[in-house]
Amino acid sequence: MAEKQDQWTNVPTQFISANGINFAYREYGQHNGGTPVIFLNHLAAVLDNWDPRIIDGIAAKHHVVVFDNRGVGASTGKPSKSIEQMADDAITFIQAKGFKQVDLFGFSMGGMISQEIVLKQPQLIRKMILSGTGPAGGIGISTVGRVSNWDLVRGMATRQDPKVYLFFTRTDNGKAAAKQFVQRINERTENRDKEITISAYRAQLKALKKWGSKKPADLSVIQQPVLVANGDHDRMVPPVNTYDLAKRLPNSALIIYPDAGHGGIFQFHDDFVK
Repeated sequence: MAEKQDQWTNVPTQFISANGINFAYREYGQHNGGTPVIFLNHLAAVLDNWDPRIIDGIAAKHHVVVFDNRGVGASTGKPSKSIEQMADDAITFIQAKGFKQVDLFGFSMGGMISQEIVLKQPQLIRKMILSGTGPAGGIGISTVGRVSNWDLVRGMATRQDPKVYLFFTRTDNGKAAAKQFVQRINERTENRDKEITISAYRAQLKALKKWGSKKPADLSVIQQPVLVANGDHDRMVPPVNTYDLAKRLPNSALIIYPDAGHGGIFQFHDDFVK
């Protein structure tokens, strides 16, 4: 069993209790030592929405911990209605695990939560990766819900995973990448996570709307090295936010993938993992 556990498709889901919440998480790559990398996920996502190639790729050299925030997937509790509260819950989880310092990998909404975490607890964070995301009050962030809902309907109408539309371009490249991505996130067949509930999705939309309309934070205080990434055709969080975010962070590096959407890192997973 041991050698098989080094893969995202069969890492067991575990639980840890803190603040009255039972957090569901998966963890592997501990033998690599070093700073644990905490993964923070996108709108409506649960553990099984992560691309196995990215998690396996990073777990090959790092200690990886992926969790469901409060009220999401198999984690208990009432879903949080603000990005700030989601950050507090994430900090609760990190501290419950006994980690003194972590790296954060925030994708989309997870990138917004990551920004709040580092502003609240700078000493807790060593480095960050922020992908498909933008700063508070960024262009188009408060309307992410509208784009998502439209594509959810489109997905149902075409019997496709809505992420095909949301995360990828509609070019031949984009369509092929989308198909491969959907296959990969379905590779795990046993002990899959619980799907997001409608109430959790609604709470997240509320949180995004609020966060997207708030006054931008001063990100110049974030001294940690940050890798900022996106696709050049992100319809969910327009790439102008990605450039803006990289500019506001004093110690940032920027990658923009060509002919790629919100899920650019999944499309270019080989390059991104490096």
